[in-house]
Amino acid sequence: MSRKIAREVAMKLTYEKLFGCDDTYHQVLEQSGIEDEPSEADIAFAEDIVNGVQQNIGAIDEIISSAAVGWSVERMPKVDLSILRIAVYEIRFAKEVPPAVAANEAVELAKVYCDERSPRFINGVLGKVIRTGS
Repeated sequence: MSRKIAREVAMKLTYEKLFGCDDTYHQVLEQSGIEDEPSEADIAFAEDIVNGVQQNIGAIDEIISSAAVGWSVERMPKVDLSILRIAVYEIRFAKEVPPAVAANEAVELAKVYCDERSPRFINGVLGKVIRTGS
């Protein structure tokens, strides 16, 4: 497994939390058709992201709102919001991953899970978050 897959699972778990679901890492892997066995480090990485997002969700949403001019978090597509939340968490709170890497990984997730405009939107929001500290 890899951090890329762990981040993808974290995004799906974060998305599910919007709807009150509490699936586990393994349940998401099974539902996604991923058969590779994750390492303990991958599971811990994803769980740290999901827990960190939940613990800092108010501050994360404020950061997203101030960077996404003309958009409120309530109006954003939920997958876009989930991707932005994990990226902002990594950029502002976790700091294990360089900000440019977190932004790039978010854009790559958007290319797979969102509509054709989302990668550009997510890149713009995260670029502003990185540049302005907002």
